[in-house]
Amino acid sequence: MAVGRRPGCHYFVQFTLTTYKMRFLLFIVFGNYFRKVISSMKKLLVYLKDYKKETVLAPLFKMLEATFELFVPLVMAAIIDRGIEGGNVAYVWRMGGLLVALGIIGLICSITAQYYAAKAAVGFSTKLKHALFAHMQSLSFTEIDTLGTSTMITRMTSDVNQAQNGVNMVLRLFLRSPFIVFGAMVMAFTIDVKAAFIFVVTIPLLSVVVFGIMMLTMPLYKKVQAGLDSILGATRENLTGVRVIRAFNKEQEEIASFEAKNNGLAHMQLFVGKLSALTNPVTYIIINAATILLLYTGAVRVNEGTITQGEVVALVNYMSQILVELVKLANLIITITKAFACANRIQNVFEIRSSMEWTQKLTGYTTETSAQPGQAYAVEFEHVHLAYAGAGAESLSDIDFRVKKGETVGIIGGTGSGKSSLVHMIPRFYDATGGCVKVDGRDVREYSMEELRQRVGIVPQKAVLFQGTIKENLLWGKGDATEEELWQAVETAQAKEFVEQKDGKLAFHVAQAGRNLSGGQRQRLTIARALVGKPDILILDDSASALDYATDAALRQAIGRMEGATTVFIVSQRASSIRHADQIIVLDDGEMADIGSHEELIGRCSVYQEIYYSQYPKEKEAQA
Repeated sequence: MAVGRRPGCHYFVQFTLTTYKMRFLLFIVFGNYFRKVISSMKKLLVYLKDYKKETVLAPLFKMLEATFELFVPLVMAAIIDRGIEGGNVAYVWRMGGLLVALGIIGLICSITAQYYAAKAAVGFSTKLKHALFAHMQSLSFTEIDTLGTSTMITRMTSDVNQAQNGVNMVLRLFLRSPFIVFGAMVMAFTIDVKAAFIFVVTIPLLSVVVFGIMMLTMPLYKKVQAGLDSILGATRENLTGVRVIRAFNKEQEEIASFEAKNNGLAHMQLFVGKLSALTNPVTYIIINAATILLLYTGAVRVNEGTITQGEVVALVNYMSQILVELVKLANLIITITKAFACANRIQNVFEIRSSMEWTQKLTGYTTETSAQPGQAYAVEFEHVHLAYAGAGAESLSDIDFRVKKGETVGIIGGTGSGKSSLVHMIPRFYDATGGCVKVDGRDVREYSMEELRQRVGIVPQKAVLFQGTIKENLLWGKGDATEEELWQAVETAQAKEFVEQKDGKLAFHVAQAGRNLSGGQRQRLTIARALVGKPDILILDDSASALDYATDAALRQAIGRMEGATTVFIVSQRASSIRHADQIIVLDDGEMADIGSHEELIGRCSVYQEIYYSQYPKEKEAQA
């Protein structure tokens, strides 16, 4: 240190007061923003609770690395002032060895911090995905329909990954960068107070630039993520309906629609990118201007004999460290901004509560108790109404009927008449908005989910098979089913013939969505899957549409011969599939046009007559 330097204690006190004023100003400007950020993130950070050690050790080792880094300019100043200027080669080598040691220790600290940060971030995202998936599974069909599949996929993948990157970067750099910035300023005060005040002006100016750009880009990143949802939705629709698109020669229209959405997203991303890109050049301008001023001030102070050349080099090094760290901080803030936007979107899903509450009480249900004679009706609809969320009108209005145990009920009607909506209310996929649905004399809302789904087996319109063996798919119906029970269900579903011809039989590997099976084979296996559980109520929701008439008839006869009093609901557009049912419910635009046997309806129900005679015109001609 040069002689004649004024004591820095008074100036350091002034610096401390200035720093507190600056922090207070930053708190006023950015306080509301950080409060919003913390409130949106704190609920998700609960998934870091098992990684407390890692979340402490990662920033701690980064701070150690930063501390060693702050000593480097002082060592450089000593090498210049004492070693090079004094011609002391041994001192230069000794201090050079110290620099190498500082570098090695810093590297070890950095690697350790990286390890703990990565472990905590990956563990956080794993637990978050588990919780998010479990929450989505708890939502009713109403919420799933409202959210949309593409939105949920984006939340589970892209958004969680962005949140993981945000946690990783925060643990590594969020404390390190500000520590080096303010540490470099404090070290500058230990060298020269007058030159250090350049740091006091530069750092707040840089902070305003960096945080200002962050506040501008935050809402725009949310819009970018929403645009990704839209793109994903359009892509899924096109891939799912590719056959329909090609059948109607709509490829060019779909391409144009996709390009419009994609270009809109690209323009938005470019705009956000341009705003974010301002960070680096603006910070470089401010830092370089400060460096020029620092060199000028340092040259004057060296000429006055107040400080040495090595100390000027140290000050410039500290300014360079501030530049590097603020650039890192700017990039970190961009990553964190994206992470916060994604965290908000994930939290929005967590805040959605299922409109359907299930009782957790089990009533000791067994198949024996449900099949006792003299009990209540198997299924009752008491003046039921159903309106989907956001729909302008009711899908079902005043549906009232009763079905005895062991009866077969056919449901027929025009497209959009509410056939699937009606049967979906029996396993409680949707709740009635009016009236009451009962199974075995009890309101479906009084059952636990396990109880109700054990009683009711449903085969949906779309045959869905999962990747795996035929046996694994069938075991969805009953996890502990024996080989004999599986073959019995396969035989009843008229699938035995083709299953026996497959390599490995029940061990035959089914591709995703059953792509290596025909439509009829997929339908028969989904029916077999429902039959494995031996449900009291079996619902076939237009699930035999791909079967020929002979197989359809054989299937119905085999179901009729099943042991136990199984109540069967058959939804079909084919009159032949339901004409032998004990009761036939005729739906017309969400209302029950009539109910009765085939003979009764053909004589009195005009809606049923229109459907039946459109399929059997010769019978109408014979009657005429």
